[in-house]
Amino acid sequence: MSGLIIYFSRSGENYFGGELKNIEKGNTEIIAEYIQEFTGADLFKVEPAVDYPDDYMKCIDVAKKEQKKDARPEIKNALESIDGYDTIFIGFPNWWGTLPMPMFTQLEKLDFTSKTVKPFVTHEGSGFGTSQKDLDKLCAGADFKKGLSIPGASVYDVKDTVKAWVDE
Repeated sequence: MSGLIIYFSRSGENYFGGELKNIEKGNTEIIAEYIQEFTGADLFKVEPAVDYPDDYMKCIDVAKKEQKKDARPEIKNALESIDGYDTIFIGFPNWWGTLPMPMFTQLEKLDFTSKTVKPFVTHEGSGFGTSQKDLDKLCAGADFKKGLSIPGASVYDVKDTVKAWVDE
């Protein structure tokens, strides 16, 4: 059996280090790639069927509305099974205190019974928020390991931290 990294990440205009700036690759994707480098795990990027607005302020407005409605936005190429994996890394940016709603859409489709789950989050000061409680529900039956919380602005400086966490 092998590992799988399920993640959501957004490039483009982002809140990064206290300011809005365009980034070519989303912060969570960078961490996901570090994990893949250290573990050889497969990568699966959760992508909404309808892209979020490029403008950061418009994007977070849409994300907030989705969360208030407890929406399950459609996603492209949903992962149907994780049967061939024993360790699942789940990564996401903290949006309004928890996972982006497309992650809810994806994770609810999967059976996490007897899987090891290692969550990781990128954020700009809010850590995991309430996402760990949400993950407990979304990934019922999983054996959760310690999560990793990374400030988005520091993703290029934490490779050693990610390695140490992966090896725990």
